[in-house]
Amino acid sequence: MKVKNVFVCTNCGAESYKWQGYCSNCGEWNTLEEREIRKTAGSGKKESAGKPQRKAQPLSKVKINGTERIVTGIKEFDRVMGGGIVKDSISIITAKPGAGKSTLLLQVAGELVRKDFTVLYASGEESESQIKGRADRLFDKLDDKLLVYCDNNLNNVIENVNESDPDLIVLDSIQTFIMPDVSESRAGSPTQTMECANAMLNLAKDQRRPRAVIMVGQMTKKDEMAGLRALEHLVDTVLLIEGEDEEELRGLSVTKNRFGSTWERGFFSMGEKGLSSIDNPSEFFMTKREEGDLVGGSALTVIRDGSRSIIVEIESLVSHSFTPYPSRICESIPKDQLNTLISVLEQKAEIMLYDKNVVLKSTGGLKLKEQSVNLCVVMSIVSSVKNKGIPGNVAFLADVGLTGELKKVPSLEQRLRELDRMGFKKAFVAKNNLQIKQKYGVLEVSQCKNIQEVIQKCFFL
Repeated sequence: MKVKNVFVCTNCGAESYKWQGYCSNCGEWNTLEEREIRKTAGSGKKESAGKPQRKAQPLSKVKINGTERIVTGIKEFDRVMGGGIVKDSISIITAKPGAGKSTLLLQVAGELVRKDFTVLYASGEESESQIKGRADRLFDKLDDKLLVYCDNNLNNVIENVNESDPDLIVLDSIQTFIMPDVSESRAGSPTQTMECANAMLNLAKDQRRPRAVIMVGQMTKKDEMAGLRALEHLVDTVLLIEGEDEEELRGLSVTKNRFGSTWERGFFSMGEKGLSSIDNPSEFFMTKREEGDLVGGSALTVIRDGSRSIIVEIESLVSHSFTPYPSRICESIPKDQLNTLISVLEQKAEIMLYDKNVVLKSTGGLKLKEQSVNLCVVMSIVSSVKNKGIPGNVAFLADVGLTGELKKVPSLEQRLRELDRMGFKKAFVAKNNLQIKQKYGVLEVSQCKNIQEVIQKCFFL
């Protein structure tokens, strides 16, 4: 038996034969831990690998098994997952502390036990009484099929799985569990995390008794999931909850999904009863006003979020600046994007803003990443400058070039159909969209060449 000491980085798992203040692989400081490695000397004889249990077969003869899903009934969660939780899948969800990871998974567990599924909620960082307190706030009545077990030894969790035979296993969180018989390293180390994750993978993919597994993953200060990148490669689905503690809105997005789209996002509202699914985001992200109630500085557009279109409201406030350097404040789009659009307005539409403060935001605090919102941003600013409101049944769907000309946006037809569904009367788009009809039910489509033409039609006709 040979024994040697090595220093292992607890952040990336890299090994070093001498101690130093930082890891030469990932650059993190004070992450090297000394460990003993024992190796048994080999006899030098080549051992036979033996016959494989199964033979390789032609891909053309492989049968496709339909993915059977567990539908939770939480519409936004099921939609992000691709229609529900696949029965033999393993997923991981991460977010900042307090974003609602444990709350959402406990709600999912509660919905499933109502559908006669058995769920085991295992926690390595909370006690049974803490989980019970959260459940009492979320549910009016608790079901005996919702089992809870609090212990950071994963071997004990697996024993409970074999005994209770749950359909869904929730592990909160994977970085708090250990397998003492596999490694002597501490909880949260790359070795322990990957060993525990692989053990849960074997449970989920067992052909004799497939189970769904959802693990909670902790997040670092850099807003990245803690641990090795191999953890994300191992799982079938990676979910991310976006939102701040003080905000009502929460977004659930998927960055990897072997059983569905990787561009979906669901929206939830955080309240006393946990996370409520926002089934019609178009109503949530715009202000409801009475017909004829015009407010300066408000304009509407449509964004594409995953496979659906969502109507959003952009608000702006333009005021006189008493300093040489007026303020440019925006929460929804990058500041450089706002400054560019202001410059285009000044040069091409002759709307002077060099002595004006401009504040911009979207209703609900939604971050807007598409260039298709640019015309809406411009019209919102113009509306605020002129103090003339835009009717609530009018929308703007176009990018704005540096020349002031309007540019086409992708998936325009789907966006127009969403406006028609919501009862809008008019939409301004870029010219030469030949494939676009001029009329969608009650919606009339107005094709314009540049921002001057849109301003003229919107405010002076």
